[in-house]
Amino acid sequence: MAIDYYFYPMETDTLTLKDIISESLNKSMTYAEYRNMVTKLVEDKSTTGIDQSEALIEYTYLNDRRMRRWDKTAKVSDAMNIKIANFDKKVTWLVISESWCGDAAHIMPLINKVAELNGNIDYKVVLRDENEALMDQFLTNGGKSIPKLIMLDTETITVLNTFGPRPTVATNMVQAYKTEHGMLTPEFKEDLQRWYNKDKGQSTIEDLVSYLK
Repeated sequence: MAIDYYFYPMETDTLTLKDIISESLNKSMTYAEYRNMVTKLVEDKSTTGIDQSEALIEYTYLNDRRMRRWDKTAKVSDAMNIKIANFDKKVTWLVISESWCGDAAHIMPLINKVAELNGNIDYKVVLRDENEALMDQFLTNGGKSIPKLIMLDTETITVLNTFGPRPTVATNMVQAYKTEHGMLTPEFKEDLQRWYNKDKGQSTIEDLVSYLK
């Protein structure tokens, strides 16, 4: 069962939560457009976001390869396929991301696999650093962790739920390691990448499908 991350809707002097979401939706791109953008960034030796460091440019390169692999190899089981096909509500899945984010590279293609199987799911993507007001509404433990999936009623733009930045199993792994060691080490991050590869996206798919009710 997926873990729900609480969001904290706030109102400013001029914008409500619905206004903020609508503004970001107007700037959003499809997953295909996002993939094309990341591939072009790799060609240009660049990255999304404010920080254009060599490290983040390298992460964007690695993530393009990861997403390309998941786009080709990720599978949805017959049991999950049936549950996805039976979902009959119009929803928009709005993901906040950046090209350098390692978790996003493993998760976004799986979101796309689920969305492709049901025409009621409209999958959109926005960039975190270009949508600060939106990101500030959907923090995880006070941090701007990505990817963050905001599940919306398409007609009313009402927030139904959120998911991210990691599937439940990976979230539990991270929390347990932080509790024991105080911080995530490079060695743990490598272990987490290996877990994603071994899991083959199935934990992410199961979490996503748990919201299709």
